[in-house]
This record gives sequence, C-alpha cells and structure tokens, in this order.
Amino acid sequence: MVAQPEITSSVKEEETTELGLWQQLKEDWIAHGKDWTKPGFRAVAVYRFGVWRMKIKPIFFRAPLSILYRSLFRKIRNSYGIELPYSAQLGRRVVIEHQSCIVIHGDCVIGDDCIIRQGVTMGNRYLDRPFDAPKLGKRVNVGAGAKLFGNITIGDDANIGANAVVLSDIPPGKTAVGIPAKILGSKKSEDNT
Repeated sequence: MVAQPEITSSVKEEETTELGLWQQLKEDWIAHGKDWTKPGFRAVAVYRFGVWRMKIKPIFFRAPLSILYRSLFRKIRNSYGIELPYSAQLGRRVVIEHQSCIVIHGDCVIGDDCIIRQGVTMGNRYLDRPFDAPKLGKRVNVGAGAKLFGNITIGDDANIGANAVVLSDIPPGKTAVGIPAKILGSKKSEDNT
C-alpha cells in the first residue's frame, strides 16, 4: 500500500472554510499588485461586496447595502467599462488586468487565479437560451478582445488568444486562437491554414 502524502492543516482549512469579505479583498488586492487604484481591483471589490451583502438577513437590513451596491456597480460599469454582476461566480484571486469593454454574463463561472483582459465578453450565444454562459476552470488566461459565447467549458490552465471567438469547449492546458477559435496544434487548425 502506497502512503498518501499528508495535507497540512492550513491547506485543509483553506479548502474547506469560506473566506470572509476582508480576507477575499486582501487576496484580490495582493493579486492586483497591491494597488487599490486599479479599476480591475475596484470592480472585483464591488463584486465581493455585492455577494457578501446577499448574506445579510433579514431583507430590511440588506436593503441599504443593496442600494449602495447598485450605485457602486453602476459607477464601475460607467466609469471603467467593467460589468461584473454579483450573480456571477468568481473564484479566488481573479485578476481583471485592464479596464474597458469587459462584459461578464451574470451566470458565468470563473475559476481561481484567472486573468481577464480588456475587451473581453463572456455571454450567451442564443436569444432563446438566456442563461447559457461560459464556465472557466482555474488559471485560465483570457486575451484582450476575446469573446466567449454560450454554454461552454474552458478547462484549467487554458489560454484564449487575443480577439478569439470561442464557441465550443476548450480542453485543459490548450490554447485557442482565431475566429472561430481553434485549438493550436490540433489537426483541425492545421487543415484550415
């Protein structure tokens, strides 16, 4: 019988306990280079606040926080061009690298340690399926101007090239480029060149 490596208690705690709002903000601040003035950090901070305020019960006490969240959300959207609603599922240490023209569907799932750059759109593909949205794994690198549409899954450690239009699943560790996006090094992408 092979002995399993023992997981330290701090790693176990990190995986099983939910971080509080201030702990999440500290992680995001560090991930954004410890610069609170970056629009990406501000957008993520407002998102985290929006998620946190939904835990306040009863609704009477949450109402003033909801008014504050909505005004902050609109300020971020209108000033920096980053639309990140609280209903999306954002992992830990997600970095929004630059501002402007970033639209993320409210049903998107974005894994830990992902990087999203300017001009990225993640949304539904068909009008009759309004809740279909992309799901990004961990450590996904999304290039500037990339568009991800529909109920697609982007695997862990995948790279999406600048201005790529992704309409289908991307396996873990692969790089997708082009319109429509093709996986680099695959037989299909070599045939189309």
